[in-house]
This record gives sequence, structure tokens and C-alpha cells, in this order.
Amino acid sequence: MNIKRNIIFTLESRKKDGVLIVENVPIRMRVNFASKRIEFTTGYRIDAEKWDTDKQRVRNGCTNKLKQSASEINASLLGYYTEVQEIFKKFEVEEIMPTPEQIKEAFNALHKPIEEVKPRKPTPNAFYKVFDDFVRDCGRQNDWTDSTYEKFAAVKNHLMNFRSELTFDFFDEKGLNDYVTYLRDVKEMRNSTIGKQLSFLKWFLRWAFKKGLHQNNAYDSYKPKLKSTQKKIIFLTWEELNKLREFEIPAAKQALDRVRDVFLFQCFTGLRYSDVFNLRRSDIKGDHIEVTTVKTSDSLIIELNKHSKAILDKYKDVAFEDDKVLPVITNQKMNDYLKELAELAGIDEPVRQTYYRGNERIDEVTPKYALLGTHAGRRTFICNALALGIPPQVVMKWTGHSDYKAMKPYIDIADDIKANAMSKFNQL
Repeated sequence: MNIKRNIIFTLESRKKDGVLIVENVPIRMRVNFASKRIEFTTGYRIDAEKWDTDKQRVRNGCTNKLKQSASEINASLLGYYTEVQEIFKKFEVEEIMPTPEQIKEAFNALHKPIEEVKPRKPTPNAFYKVFDDFVRDCGRQNDWTDSTYEKFAAVKNHLMNFRSELTFDFFDEKGLNDYVTYLRDVKEMRNSTIGKQLSFLKWFLRWAFKKGLHQNNAYDSYKPKLKSTQKKIIFLTWEELNKLREFEIPAAKQALDRVRDVFLFQCFTGLRYSDVFNLRRSDIKGDHIEVTTVKTSDSLIIELNKHSKAILDKYKDVAFEDDKVLPVITNQKMNDYLKELAELAGIDEPVRQTYYRGNERIDEVTPKYALLGTHAGRRTFICNALALGIPPQVVMKWTGHSDYKAMKPYIDIADDIKANAMSKFNQL
């Protein structure tokens, strides 16, 4: 049974003396299904100007009157969304079309005041409740971004699909082995992905152990051998970059022109997609830009070169929503268009990627255009900057990397580029 539903977050429409209230407005969650509507209060308020209607989230970097941050509020909204979806899934499994009252009752049961719940030792069904507590507490403490919350939502889904009921005692060496086997054989994950999932699970188990919620620390010594190789860094060489720049886009594909401009701006500044998306005209300071990164909250000053300046000049008289500088579309759409653009431009060098699933080595050869995404712009900037001889310390100031270890793979690539370039003298 599939219950069609729509879950949206919106600001409450409230007037005073005939004038719409725009300050400290309650955020509501609206659930539509089977021609019925349910309204929920979220417990949060925000000024209308700080609310992104399209994304249905608080704008990055904003806070409300209670000094609650955008990341904290948005994380809670994402949590509410997930809870409502899970409630509907339970009714679908039971093949029951719920009433609005049943949905509201199930949701409210998850949000009983703390004083109503008596402290007790976690039961099998409480494992996932503790997981939710872990996500909420660590998310607030570490100011997680939406993407981090989504990662742990995926972790929970994998665990629930593995076993709908779990206990902390289950995860001894055998239980951990069973879970790794499940991720490999059923979910068909690569070893590198299994390693990440295992590290997320260990983080949760370690947190619960420190809270005194269980005494099973088998996770601490569990270190399975997972063969893996370093992930290949996908970037454009200087020749490929020029090929993309100079490619004449067909008249019927003019939408790709803006995608190319945004990507090239990344290639010449090193900015992540999220930071280009949020770039405002107020961030442009003549010969440089000043940004506070979305992912790491680093304050960066990035000098402009003639290539990045030319792209900014192209759009200086074009008005975009929220006073944005560039015509940035959603990340998913841009990734799709970028692949299409690169294929048309002939960026099709075969790229071999090697990974392991268990002990099985798998080699895949893919044309480069199929592997391109927005993050390749940042990687292109780093690799070409280093290949041009710019010191790593300078590049790290532009990109916000604080750890030399993170730059090491890029430095190795730059060294290879230099070695290949020097060999060209042998052809003279």
C-alpha cells in the first residue's frame, strides 16, 4: 500500500490590524494526504526575511529571537519530516489508511514532555530512540549541517533495514560481522563505503557507552580488514579546462552557458558549490571576495584573477534573487547539466577507478564527463594552482584547508603533472 502525501514547512500567516506579521513568525508543518490536511506547530519562530520559501528552511547563517541557529532549527525540521515519513510507512506496512487523528497522535507520542518519561534501562525497541537522542544531542553540540543530519538518517535506515529491532548487546564481534556482511552482500556497498558506515555506527555506540546506556564495548577493538584504494581525484587539466571554456554551445542548449560560467568560477576560485550558491554582491570587495564557508564556517579572502573577474563582470548588471552574484541552480541539476556539457565538449578521457567489495577487486573504466560534478571545480582549482607552482600554504589559505594531510593527494597529482610536462622536452 502506498499513501501519497506531501509534507511542507511554511510560515504561519497571521495579521495584526490588517497588516501581515513578518517578525518572529511561527514555523508550521503541514501534512497533506488523501484530500486531508493536518497542521503541526514546530515550536520554532523566525523573521519572514530569514525564511527561504523555496527550500522551506531558515536561511543559512540566520538566527531567531532566542538565538537558535539556522542549522539547529533546520535540523529539527528535517527530524520532524523523517518522523512523519516513518509514521506513514508503518501504516503502509499494515495496509491501513490512517485518519488525521491517528497521524497526529503518533507524532505527538514522539514528543511527550521529558518529565513524563521515567528513566529506565533501554529496551530492544529503545535502541532507535537512543539513536535519535544521539543525533539530536551531537547535532546541537557540534552544529551539524543538513548534510550531516542526512548522513545519519541514512545510517539509521540501513540499521532498520538490517534489523527492525536491535539491542546494544547485539553488536559484539559476531553482530558487527553480520552487519558488515549485510552491507556488502545485500546493500552491495564498496569496502570504502562500509568503512564509513562502520565509523558512524561506532561513533553512536561510543556515545551511548559513555552515557552508561550499555556495557558492550566490542566496537572498540573491532577492526575488520577492508581492502580499499585511495579514491581518484576527478579534475580538469589545463587543456581540458580551456577546451570546456572555448566550446561553442549549440543554440538549442543555451541553458548550459550559465552552468559553464558557474563551474568555471569554481575552477578559478576554489569555492565549493554551497559557497558559490550563497555568494552575494556584498561579498565582492573589488579585487577579492570575502566569504564565510557554509561547510566549515571558515572566513576566507580569495583574490580574483582575470578569469573569475570576467565571469563576475558578465553578470554584474543581471539581478538575481537575494542579491546573488551568479545564476546558480540546484546542485543535482547542475551536476546533470555539467555531465551533458562536458560530453558535448569532448571531455571523454577514459578514467579507470578501482574499488573492492569484500575481497573482489572491481575495475571500472568511465569517460571523464560521466564522473564530473560541481566539486570537480574546486579540485580543478587546487590541482592546477599547485601545478603552476603556487605554494601549498597559499592554496590552503584560499581553500580553507587547515590540514596538510588533506592536501597531500593534490600535491602528488601536481608532481605528476610537472613530471609529465618536463618529459615533453625530450620530444624536441
